[in-house]
Amino acid sequence: MAKPNYQYEKRQRELEKKKKKEEKALRKASGHASDTPDGADGDAPEQEPATGADSSGAPAQDKPAD
Repeated sequence: MAKPNYQYEKRQRELEKKKKKEEKALRKASGHASDTPDGADGDAPEQEPATGADSSGAPAQDKPAD
């Protein structure tokens, strides 16, 4: 079995972090130029209203009244 190349993996993680940081800086810089309220991005998906289900998709359990 081949040995893992940790230096390559570390470099890839560093490049990914650098890319994300640059994208964030671009979004932040372009956010100041646009007239979007409270810094909302136009390409961000809107949140759906609560439907009584948690993030796992299971229906919410009603808590018994005391």
